[in-house]
Amino acid sequence: MINLARLTQVRIESLAGLTVALALVPEAVAFAFVVGVHPLVGLYAAFIVGLITAMTGGRPGMISGATGSLAVVMVSLVSENGIEYLFITVVAMGVIQVAVGALRLGNLIRMVPFPVMLGFVNGLAIVIGLAQLESFKVENHDGTHSWLPIDELGVMIGLIAVTMTVIYLVPRLSKRVPAALVGIVVVSTAVILGGVNTPTVGDLASISGGLPEFSVPDVPWNFETVRIVLPFAFILAGIGLIESLLTLSLIDGITESRGQKNRECMSQGLANVVTGFFGGMGGCAMIGQSMINIKSGARMRLSGILAALFLLLFILFASSLIEQIPIAALVGVMFVVVVGTFSWSSLRIIRKVPLSDAMVMVIVSAVTVVTDLAIAVVVGVIVSALVLAWKTARHIYVSPGFGTTLHRKVYNLHGQLCFASVSTFRDLFNPSSDPTEVVIDFGNSRVWDHSGLEAIVDLAQRYGRSGTRLHLLNLSENCQDMLHKANVIAPKDGASEDSGYRVTISDLGETD
Repeated sequence: MINLARLTQVRIESLAGLTVALALVPEAVAFAFVVGVHPLVGLYAAFIVGLITAMTGGRPGMISGATGSLAVVMVSLVSENGIEYLFITVVAMGVIQVAVGALRLGNLIRMVPFPVMLGFVNGLAIVIGLAQLESFKVENHDGTHSWLPIDELGVMIGLIAVTMTVIYLVPRLSKRVPAALVGIVVVSTAVILGGVNTPTVGDLASISGGLPEFSVPDVPWNFETVRIVLPFAFILAGIGLIESLLTLSLIDGITESRGQKNRECMSQGLANVVTGFFGGMGGCAMIGQSMINIKSGARMRLSGILAALFLLLFILFASSLIEQIPIAALVGVMFVVVVGTFSWSSLRIIRKVPLSDAMVMVIVSAVTVVTDLAIAVVVGVIVSALVLAWKTARHIYVSPGFGTTLHRKVYNLHGQLCFASVSTFRDLFNPSSDPTEVVIDFGNSRVWDHSGLEAIVDLAQRYGRSGTRLHLLNLSENCQDMLHKANVIAPKDGASEDSGYRVTISDLGETD
């Protein structure tokens, strides 16, 4: 018996794959121009990376290919050393990414705070939008770029508006066909039949070509090559993984499912290794095309596989047809992606969240636009960590504990003891004025790092010099072991003369 639901999903996946393939063409060509290589280098990367990650990746429905975030890093490598160094660097980049996945380091993406995620999404939406503005420009004879003539610009804007209108109206009439595909077909048909003068994909470059061929990068195999390649490989691997894993997390939230981060790292790495040997410029996840795919209803690997195969068919057999598609139709699709990607809710909540979180969102968005995604995420994580450290340092205090007498003082410690709060912790105690026996209860506190342990050792020394006996209650086993190794702890039988600090520990809140 035919499973109608499965057939319906296959139809959705197929049409989504075709839509994505059409959207991949101009971006792959544009990114190849950015790097300074032939357009086929970008198209081959989009095909190979897209196919392998769709088949083996950790996030069904996510689209990968040549991206601008990687292209801007590759520019200096190609200009200074040539295209063959690009290919071997892409191979090395892939090896590093495979190693990251094998070592299960992909889960480190969990350390990216939610405000950083919002900043990433908003910044990337702005970057995608700004990238489309290049389509409104024309190259002059001297190599500079200027805006299109006013009449051509008006036609372009009108076609973009029509594309976006169609995309927004189609779901209200039927959801059987991806709205983005309908928008591209409608506007392309109108332009071709009406003879409208507007830039097309063919104006960028010819996308006609053959199958990618295997070739070992022609570079000298010596230390100098390693010196040139490795820095770029590590940077590209980091950017690629950060963009891919953040896109994976974003799609997880939209689809309410869970991708496999480490598997995605290894898949991206494998794809880049293969791409480097077949004349591609490498790539990673593409948030714009991934959003087109997911919004079209695709949830399986099939859409990504078909997108890659459709792209190959365009290169081999249908280049003349694809080259007639107006740039305005594809720009309209990407503008819809921008509107759908930007987290508009973040504008509503920005006054309701803590000021520090709002600052992180704005900083990450701004750095993403000005520099690149990897730097923006690293900056966001560092700022978030510093904010957390500052808050931690301010929220450690003591309160009087039960059992305080004339000769004994009990402190209940509250808050987290770590590098940021060590200074505040030190100021909470005054050994010179405390009685001969002091108890510090860590039941409402936790020691997080070596700085915290050293703070306890220093406090023990201060109390030891004042002739005060110090008891530490409810410390974690790990902390107790570290203090024992530091020779700070006195035996519980009271024979503490061999220990210069005269400190005892109890887990049950009992003192001698």
